[in-house]
Amino acid sequence: MLLSWLTGLGATVVFLHVVQKFLFPYFWQDVCYLLKVVGYGIRLEIFRRRGKLVTVLDKFLSHAKAQPHKPFIIYEGDVHTYQDVDRRSSQVANVFLTHSTLTKGDTVALMMSNEPDFVHVWFGLAKLGFVVAFLNSNIRSKSLLHCLSSCQPRALVVGADLLGTVEEILPSVPEDITVWGMKESVPQGVISLKEKLRTASEEPVPPRHHATSMLKAKYLYIFTSGTTGLPKAAVITQMQSIRGAAGLWAFGCTSDDIIYITLPLYHSAGSLLGISGCIELGATCVLKKKFSASQFWVDCKKYNVTAFQYIGELCRYLCKQPKREGEKDHRVRIAIGNGLRSDVWREFLDRFGNIKMCEFYGATEGNICFMNHTGKIGSVGRTNWFYKLFFSFDLIKYDFQKDTPIRNEQGWCSSVKKGEPGLLIAQVNAKSPFFGYAGNKKYTEKKLLCDVFKKGDIYFNTGDLMVEDQDFLYFWDRTGDTFRWKGENVATTEVGDVIGMLDFIQETNVYGVAVPDYEGKAGMASIILKPNRSLDLEKVYAHVVAFLPGYACPRFLRLQDKMETTGTFKLQKFWLVEEGFNALKISDPLYFMDNLKKSYVPLTKELYEKIMLGEVKL
Repeated sequence: MLLSWLTGLGATVVFLHVVQKFLFPYFWQDVCYLLKVVGYGIRLEIFRRRGKLVTVLDKFLSHAKAQPHKPFIIYEGDVHTYQDVDRRSSQVANVFLTHSTLTKGDTVALMMSNEPDFVHVWFGLAKLGFVVAFLNSNIRSKSLLHCLSSCQPRALVVGADLLGTVEEILPSVPEDITVWGMKESVPQGVISLKEKLRTASEEPVPPRHHATSMLKAKYLYIFTSGTTGLPKAAVITQMQSIRGAAGLWAFGCTSDDIIYITLPLYHSAGSLLGISGCIELGATCVLKKKFSASQFWVDCKKYNVTAFQYIGELCRYLCKQPKREGEKDHRVRIAIGNGLRSDVWREFLDRFGNIKMCEFYGATEGNICFMNHTGKIGSVGRTNWFYKLFFSFDLIKYDFQKDTPIRNEQGWCSSVKKGEPGLLIAQVNAKSPFFGYAGNKKYTEKKLLCDVFKKGDIYFNTGDLMVEDQDFLYFWDRTGDTFRWKGENVATTEVGDVIGMLDFIQETNVYGVAVPDYEGKAGMASIILKPNRSLDLEKVYAHVVAFLPGYACPRFLRLQDKMETTGTFKLQKFWLVEEGFNALKISDPLYFMDNLKKSYVPLTKELYEKIMLGEVKL
């Protein structure tokens, strides 16, 4: 009797296991992920109820005491332990405590390349309760001044290699902003932070300077390009920083991992997910000043790297490198990032071994995040009922020509069918708040959709088109006046404004065009000349290179006689994007950015075919 009962039970278990494998193949992975999400949510709720918040900085300070000699940052062969970074950041804090009149809550802008001093200054300022604004190290001129105006800092700290960029705009920097330079010899009007640090105390500053009990307290400003044309300062709260720091942990990283960070720290991926993620784990990171495809695996082997961060372009660059022996001879077991194309994903795994690729989706300022914890190639995350228990989102119908969500006769939006592309929107509520941007309120208001499905509801507009299929979400494209190139968002209006500064340009229409074997879209500018003026191609080249980051410079130009506009007098881009830079079909004069000749050159049919075949690099 007992034997038959046990046999029946065993058969039932086997049967259920087989059914689960076929019908619910990701069941246990979903359950494990769900438990992590619930556990972390409970942790944040406990913080809120106790009124005692353990911030990323608090976690770092506890590691500095518990494991002072453990390497925290490895940079160009030099090891900076948790204790080293703690002491150096305390020196920064003491300099500002002694030599400035700043108080808790003031904003300080930070403009540095990837280097340990970025972290030293960031944490030093955070120890005093300052809100730190990360400035993109590629911006200059008008964009840089705009960023300063947006976040309204009382001080600006600049890295040694970027002082020249800031020196150009010093006469235009508001007088109430004190500029500090991380160099012994600095331009007139700049204070040498490097000099002050030589004699600064390493004593820790009292915790009262940075202690906070509010999850919604401002912590950082991280700039992001949007449809407004110029960078916007996204408000990052303590809540967002704590959530961001949990990313590496959620994907399975541990304190034993050595994490390779080549992404810029002024981006949320490098700072919140990368540096803060290492702190959450108590792990070690290998920090690189700039990504190098040829040096990548050399560094991974040299430093025994076990995990790295990526964007889609990074993996594609690695796949484009000449093949070498022993490419699978490394310790990397996991990679975390976004924007990885399916074909590159497969090629990367085939070539470099069984690495767990952890794709995720999330915007710096967004209130929604997806994580592909299953390893499903091409997907940015799961969308099953587990996930929908905690996050309210939808994919709605979108008019691609009018560049706006479709509303019915009653004024409501409607969801797309599974398998159809739709605009991803996320409901704004107490559980998933949207904190907006610093500066003009219109920037925040433009990111919100109101009265979507019913009166009074509010949704965050991600600006991304997605496709949902079999409980997985897939990225489809960007909407509006922003596209991605070289892993960066390019705002078309900003590029258009810069080109429009040329005295022979009457009108400019900037958009992104697809190029075979490249992630994102390359910039293209359609231009109209002023009457009786000629196009100076060398001058256009010199101008865009001087005023725009490298990734934002248009790779192609199209000379037109007139611009098509919409019914609301917006420049029409739909057909321009469709035609791309096809020199075989377009009769208008086309030009290509030639960095060797330092000029735009005619895009001939022969040159076009070489670009399409990948014989000419962009």
